[in-house]
Amino acid sequence: MAALSILTVKFVAVGLSKELAGHYNSAYGFLQLFGILADFGLYAVAVREVSRAKDKGEVLGAIMILRIITLVLSLVSALAIVWIVPTWKGTPLPLGVTIASLVPFFTLLAGVVRTVFQVQYKMHYVFIAEVSQRILAVLLIGSFIVMGVRGSTDLQVYHMFLFFGGVGAFLLFLLSHVFAARLIRVKLQWNSELISRLARQAAPYGIAFLCVAFYRQFDVTLIALLRPDFEIQNAYYGFVLRMADMGFLIPTFLLNSTLPILSERDANKKDVQPLLAKTLLILLLLGSISFLFSILWARPLIQLLTTEAYLSTAARAGSDTALTLLALPIFLNGIIQFGFYVLLARHHWKKLTMVLGAGALLSLVLNVYLIPQYGFVGACITSIIVHILLASALFIEARRTFSFRFPVHYFARWIIFSAFIFLGLWLLKPLLTSELPTVIGLAVMAPYIGVAAILTGLHKELWGEKMA
Repeated sequence: MAALSILTVKFVAVGLSKELAGHYNSAYGFLQLFGILADFGLYAVAVREVSRAKDKGEVLGAIMILRIITLVLSLVSALAIVWIVPTWKGTPLPLGVTIASLVPFFTLLAGVVRTVFQVQYKMHYVFIAEVSQRILAVLLIGSFIVMGVRGSTDLQVYHMFLFFGGVGAFLLFLLSHVFAARLIRVKLQWNSELISRLARQAAPYGIAFLCVAFYRQFDVTLIALLRPDFEIQNAYYGFVLRMADMGFLIPTFLLNSTLPILSERDANKKDVQPLLAKTLLILLLLGSISFLFSILWARPLIQLLTTEAYLSTAARAGSDTALTLLALPIFLNGIIQFGFYVLLARHHWKKLTMVLGAGALLSLVLNVYLIPQYGFVGACITSIIVHILLASALFIEARRTFSFRFPVHYFARWIIFSAFIFLGLWLLKPLLTSELPTVIGLAVMAPYIGVAAILTGLHKELWGEKMA
């Protein structure tokens, strides 16, 4: 999924002019907030409630009804706003957002159905649906590149690139629905009491996820509102956020898969300490890899995944600057998500929403102050500050909630493993002078990471025994 998404980034960067690429990124950035609003915390509640329910089809049907209601309200609001904001009138953004809205619509519908696969531990269906979606989108956009489209200023090409994302999202929903029907029969029937109860349970997490969207994605929209050159700013910044999302995605999948086990074991008064410690170790390892690649290989990665036009020069900051600055938030995101899901397992929504709400407010204030002066660099600085504070606060709350211990030998192995990765990236960096050496470097680092895990004994910690 990450590889295919990054390939999409490459095709869009090659196929569209910088200005239209900025509008492309701005359209999806604007919809991120409303997509989270449409989710309304239902996905987090769905995993827990469906896993516990006797009649899983009835609960899933009620969640689906709620999702349709929130989707319609949220996306209609998004379209109304984007068409009336004076700054965006006469630009390609309103129609772009309208076309791009197909993506959150079908993706969020598929998200409810995907609960079935997590509860039933049939995650290979998620793999098939998600990868098929991205393959289709890549093939459709890639067909334009094969036909010779380069740096296009044609709005029709821009619109088709956005529409292809919607086609892929529809395939995701269709495959998810077909696979889920084999496992659980969804009962779409109005049950006022059940729907009301689920809405009350989901609402606090809806607020929490909305706060996450504010501090993680609202900066793209603020750039579009506060900068007259927002197309160029979001061209540089938006592609890096798409890359960073891949760094956020894997911890999310890990924690979504861990949550049902954690909730079940906690409800049965079983020891969850080993599960929490090992989950945190995996998050730290993933975070270290992403952080070190982003810091040490920012320029060659941007050169590989976009074009030379997006690299920094003496006169301006480019996408490689953004990737370097976002390295720390990418690492800290795993710790934030860990705290989020730990509090979710115990339904400690008040502490969660209070901390995330403070982070969202701080992000808004800093972005409004820094973006007009520094553009996307100001947004990156804001992200660093907010992620440091949130990671610290949520980790402390997670420790208070479960009082778990992180073994010293886990910490030592993580540090030594990170040192190995740093050494490999640092030694190869001078050789990465063009795209082909970077591809070869990535191919070399893949087995190198595996060897580092073996040399530090991490393979025994992670796979040598059951995740007790």
